[in-house]
Amino acid sequence: MTQNTRRQILTPMIFAVLLALGIFIGRNFFPNGNLSFKSPLTVYPQTNKLDAILNLIEEEYVDTVDTKKIVEHIIPELLKDLDPHTVYIPAKDLTKVNEELQGNFGGIGVQFSMQKDSVLVIKVISGGPSEKVGLMAGDRIVTVNDTAFVGDSINSNMVMNKLRGEMGTMVKVGIVRPPSQKIIPYEITRGTIPIYSVDASYMVDSVTGYIKVERFAQTTYQEFVTALAKLKAQEAQNVIVDLRGNSGGLLDVAINMCNEFLARKELIVYTEGKAQARQDVYANGAGTCQDTKVIVLIDEFSASASEIFAGAIQDNDRGVVIGRRSFGKGLVQQQIPLPDASAIRLTVARYYTPAGRCIQKSYENGNEDYFSDIYHRYENGEFFNQDSIHFNDSVQYKTKNGRIVYGGGGIMPDVFVARDTTLYTSTYVALRSSGAIYQYALEFSDKHRKELDKYTSAKAMKKYLDQQDLMTEFLAYAKGKKVEVKPDEYIASKVLIDNEVKAYIARNVIDNDGFYPIINEVDEVFIKGVEMATKELE
Repeated sequence: MTQNTRRQILTPMIFAVLLALGIFIGRNFFPNGNLSFKSPLTVYPQTNKLDAILNLIEEEYVDTVDTKKIVEHIIPELLKDLDPHTVYIPAKDLTKVNEELQGNFGGIGVQFSMQKDSVLVIKVISGGPSEKVGLMAGDRIVTVNDTAFVGDSINSNMVMNKLRGEMGTMVKVGIVRPPSQKIIPYEITRGTIPIYSVDASYMVDSVTGYIKVERFAQTTYQEFVTALAKLKAQEAQNVIVDLRGNSGGLLDVAINMCNEFLARKELIVYTEGKAQARQDVYANGAGTCQDTKVIVLIDEFSASASEIFAGAIQDNDRGVVIGRRSFGKGLVQQQIPLPDASAIRLTVARYYTPAGRCIQKSYENGNEDYFSDIYHRYENGEFFNQDSIHFNDSVQYKTKNGRIVYGGGGIMPDVFVARDTTLYTSTYVALRSSGAIYQYALEFSDKHRKELDKYTSAKAMKKYLDQQDLMTEFLAYAKGKKVEVKPDEYIASKVLIDNEVKAYIARNVIDNDGFYPIINEVDEVFIKGVEMATKELE
């Protein structure tokens, strides 16, 4: 064996000493320097780039940051390039967002309004927690949990945040009941408060019933069939279903409502998506109104489930759709819970009407342009002239009886009713936008509550109000509010102003059952609906 040279022996020893010296210097002289002794080739075991970046920020970034907060900002940015209806719902907002679809919330059971600097109870919900302890319409809530609750700083959101809460919890309120100024204390245990989605149902005449549906929530179908049964018991042969302003909700609720009017095996809707095979939904033949004439009222704010209902009635030639072109939302969302109690509403499919129409309008130019489409329609004159609406012949379809209908942007009604602006003078707009009409109606109701409580129907209430000199008193009230009333414009808008004042007074006393029968008296779309409902009976 050959002996090692002196150089071969010393070289490894010198390198070892130098390495040890380098480590010593690094640890003692550069403990907080810019250099990292971690390998630059460290690979974090995340499954995707986003996780890797977040992990790098959390572990390596120079300052301490709240990565959870970063994630809350990232998710909406991540979704904004998808369709306008795929949305992220933070955990703090989820309960409130779900309340409308669930049809209830935890609260004390009152309807209130802000009057001057106090909270006025307009209505106590029958059977609710407040009624059980003795609160009454006309009471003023002046303290909540022993804290004063009056003054200009109080607003509706603050009231709801204080009075709503988890069911079974207790809230203390102090109320003043005029004419006494004494504060009466109450302890109220919060309970389940229903959110009604059928706002009103009543007989318009001896053969025609009317139902106003505000949203499609979990309780809507049961409310709807109850309203139908009430009208049928009063021998309604025609039903007007008012979906104006109804932005939609639960798909299965719209399907169940359609089922009440369609014959067995008539197609209601079908859905299809990239990861979802086509699903056809047919009527089961058990509907209670298969022989009842149906009129559907829609407008530019009727969307989603409202369009499913209107489209099914129209494509099956089952009834008449009246009003103006609907919003144009043909996408189906699924709400998916996330680990931190937040959720995402993800678009998973498109829905199609029985004729094969997808009525989803384009969203290629981004969310801002998508939601401002209503404004563009107004500018283009679509609200006032049917000829302003142009459809692409490539999205032409046929109903069951061969009538031509169009997809690609909402449901076009069978009978178009232009928005009537002849009564909308600048004086009317000023009176409405200033809140004068609503506030006067509220004060009148409060001042005359003892007399008004005698009337339990819109007809009786209207008869009483017609005998009062409301307009003289209202004009004096508006003058006191410094709202300019031009005499010629007031005369032009008087019918509308008088009608709204009376409708709001009735709502303050007997709720929507008083409001809609009065407000509908001058509603052009409603009037056309009644005309079409009775046309075949003549």
